[in-house]
Amino acid sequence: MSLIMTISEELEFLAQGKALSDEQADFMFSELMSGRMTEAQTGAFLMGLRAKGEDSTDLAAGVRAGVAHAVKIPGYDGTGTRTVVDTCGTGGDGQCSFNNSTAVSLFLADMGFTVAKHGNRALSSSCGSADALEALGIPLDQTPEEAAAGLEKYNFAFLFAPAYHPAFKHVMPVRQQLGIRTLFNFMGPLLNPARPSHQLLGVGDPSKLEIMGETLLLTGVKRALIFSGAGGFDELTTWGVNRGHIIREGVMEKTAIDPVHLGFAPHDPRDVRVDGKDDAVAKLRLILAGNGPQAMMDMVALNLAGCLHLLDKGSMVECADIARDVVNQGLQKGIPYVR
Repeated sequence: MSLIMTISEELEFLAQGKALSDEQADFMFSELMSGRMTEAQTGAFLMGLRAKGEDSTDLAAGVRAGVAHAVKIPGYDGTGTRTVVDTCGTGGDGQCSFNNSTAVSLFLADMGFTVAKHGNRALSSSCGSADALEALGIPLDQTPEEAAAGLEKYNFAFLFAPAYHPAFKHVMPVRQQLGIRTLFNFMGPLLNPARPSHQLLGVGDPSKLEIMGETLLLTGVKRALIFSGAGGFDELTTWGVNRGHIIREGVMEKTAIDPVHLGFAPHDPRDVRVDGKDDAVAKLRLILAGNGPQAMMDMVALNLAGCLHLLDKGSMVECADIARDVVNQGLQKGIPYVR
């Protein structure tokens, strides 16, 4: 292959169903994020990847380009020794569940861990993380400098995805026009501009677990738990075995988390659903005060235990005990930024 690539050459390569090399994928995503592709070329590229079958080479190249063009958080670029946590899911599981990962992130921050929560408004859920946190009084319109200060003062900052990824304007119109799933549906949880060292990542589609895990390995996460909950949830669930992968220092291994073995009762998935934004926010407030519905409190505790295990706070059994106590007590310092 020539060292001088063109967009048309790479599109022809994809049209033949061939897998892209790292160099080819990086080139194409750099052209896309820089706005040097036409809408027709962008659509052809996304459809070519899907028709070929997206792999971790493609997804990692997209993440590298997305991060390179993202707005940076001063002091948080993933190259140092800071421990920074993110809790998120791919979304799109259609379960209308409460804001579990948002609650987990706030409990972690309350415990003193640095949490950079990256998220958006509701796209397919009742209430997105941005909607919920905004309702709690946590600002969405922070500058990168204010976000860095929040991480230092409150152990927490919410990074509103649209504000940190201006390059996505080059692809959003095409995604809307296509109206189908593309590689970008999986990129959101991988694009945190604060580059977390530890990540709890729920994936609603079990067939995507491996590609998400491999991409995290390729893009530098230190520790991560990537899983699909029972019944197609993108959260750790208490009503069935959760399956996925755990990453530790460059090694990815399969894992399974059975909530029964951790002391959790098997709740009904209907008990964690909410009826719209107002109900979601009301339930979140109760949970943060230690008074939420038991099924929701247990789900938060299970996911919090997963994070604590990644952070070396003990075995999953030990971390489950810690997490239950923390959640039952409610936030001790109050909601960040709200005093």
